[in-house]
Amino acid sequence: MRRASLGRDEGHGPCEQDSEPLPDEPRPDGRAGISAGRLIAEPRSAGPVPGQSCPKHMVMGPCGGVRPDGGCEVHAQPCVFPAPVAWSDRVPPVPLDAVPLILTDFSSAAYSMPAHAVVAGILAPVSDAVLVGEHQDRPDFPPAQLASILQQTGARPWITLSCRDRNRVVLEQELHGLRELGVSAVLCVTGDARAYDVRPEVTQVFDLDGPRLAALAAAIGLPAAVPETPAAPPQHLRPFRLAQKQRAGAAVAVLNHDAVGSVTRFMAAAEQAGVTIPVIAAVAIFTDPASASALSGLPGLELDPAVVRAVLDAADPVAAGIEAAAQQARALLAIPGVAGVNISGPASDRGHEFAARIKAELAVRIREG
Repeated sequence: MRRASLGRDEGHGPCEQDSEPLPDEPRPDGRAGISAGRLIAEPRSAGPVPGQSCPKHMVMGPCGGVRPDGGCEVHAQPCVFPAPVAWSDRVPPVPLDAVPLILTDFSSAAYSMPAHAVVAGILAPVSDAVLVGEHQDRPDFPPAQLASILQQTGARPWITLSCRDRNRVVLEQELHGLRELGVSAVLCVTGDARAYDVRPEVTQVFDLDGPRLAALAAAIGLPAAVPETPAAPPQHLRPFRLAQKQRAGAAVAVLNHDAVGSVTRFMAAAEQAGVTIPVIAAVAIFTDPASASALSGLPGLELDPAVVRAVLDAADPVAAGIEAAAQQARALLAIPGVAGVNISGPASDRGHEFAARIKAELAVRIREG
């Protein structure tokens, strides 16, 4: 069984007549279409392999879940996108108020306002922002409601919005709600397909994909964050894919986990590809076998096996895990173009509050340098 995502990984214009139109975008069939009363330009590079379609209905593929052998994360077949699709007309981004040095993953018991308040109270004082993920096997309150709950605790939420479970109208509703709340950023993701045994009776929608959702967010007036996965095939074209997301209106990128050397090479290639938006790199925090396994089991995520062994074999795995993550954070922040780090991962199998305290301690260590 495929493990749940940590919430990373995209049309017609907004429903309301007085909203800004959605920028031009390609249709799934590659023909010209109409959006907000304007003609849509075709993609400037090839889309899916002729005669095939993406199981997640992506137009601007490939996603970040491509397997190491180039296989699709949903079906036993090659990914239908041999190369990233180029975005046609540049969408002006909505700039961030501030780029967080420390963006910390927020994880709490679902549908529990008291639990959310406890975790937010631990993370908010030491984090510039908290990243609220979206999980294919563990739904929670609607995104705008979650944002409001966390804002009331003093946290600065970045909200993940996935295309998996929402049609376009609902995505527009959530984006308008998040804009009215003044949310700092929305992480626009296509979303993982559900594992075969997770709510099989529920329809998976995928009206949009991540880049098109980012364009919609920017058109509505929200800073759009986008994920990118340096380790996913085709690795040599991932910097180009991030450049296309930037053209689609992204204001910031959040990378999935990878080794420091790989991130260094990715950032150098991204600069050559024209990426100028700030990039936040993921720091892996794990302190026990369960939290390490949750990270290493995800497609497109790479952990150093030697570091994993050293942490898990240590006399005090919690202290060792925090130290290993702090070292990784310092190395990532030294890479040109990396503006901040995302403290990411379950951290511990001993409950959300204990895991939050581990992340908070790590945040303090990173600030101390």
